[in-house]
Amino acid sequence: MTIQWWQILLLTGLAFWAIIDQLTVAVLNNPLAIGMISGIIMGDIPTGLAVGATLQLMVLGVSTYGGASMPDFMTGAIVGTVYAVISGKGVQFAIGLAVPVGLLMVQLDVLARFANTIFQHRIDTFIKENKPNAAARNALWGTFTWGFSRALPVFILLVVGNDVVKAILRVIPAWLTDGLKVSGHILPIVGIAILLRYLPTKRFISYLAIGFIAAAYLKMPMLGVALLGTALAYIHYTREVEKLEMKQTNTEKQNEDEEYTNDEGEYEN
Repeated sequence: MTIQWWQILLLTGLAFWAIIDQLTVAVLNNPLAIGMISGIIMGDIPTGLAVGATLQLMVLGVSTYGGASMPDFMTGAIVGTVYAVISGKGVQFAIGLAVPVGLLMVQLDVLARFANTIFQHRIDTFIKENKPNAAARNALWGTFTWGFSRALPVFILLVVGNDVVKAILRVIPAWLTDGLKVSGHILPIVGIAILLRYLPTKRFISYLAIGFIAAAYLKMPMLGVALLGTALAYIHYTREVEKLEMKQTNTEKQNEDEEYTNDEGEYEN
């Protein structure tokens, strides 16, 4: 498949908008949504969803705090979806390419933060000079630094990628493509392991075992596993509510008993 110019423009704009959305309103702030939109643009929604969902597993429970940079798998979802459709080598091959792109964005993210300090200092100066309009303009210009840190790499990869990627794929050794596919299978497992690290897994190990048995041995579809998890979560919630209500009842009863006894524990009329 050959990528069209209008697809390049739309995907570049998507990369620009995705990071701005992440920093502001966060409407579609996840690789799954970005992968789906990329799939719509490329005319292959299942591939976009598959790439985005796989990368989503790697960022569950992971976020950026205190200005720390993290891998940008939203940009990786765009590039991975495009190359999966162009190359025709499958989702796992695309994941093997998308992950390095996401890691590369860490360096560009740091560069964008450094570049934004220019506008931040200008904003401070204009505020001291009582020039709110100029300060607002510099705040707006700062968004372009973020957007171009994602849009330019995506644009370059897509412009040179159509012919270059095909040429590389013709000469790339089979062991490397097989290795990328294997890493594509392993990386979601790493993402799940990271997620389990931050969850109270020991407390709910029985629920984890039930989900594993349902998926691995009973071959239950993911939707069925999700519905089973929802049902178990509701049962756990109702039990916790009953325990809390029972505890409150016992506390109230104990308080009532104490009202009718003196300091020596004798009942008074």
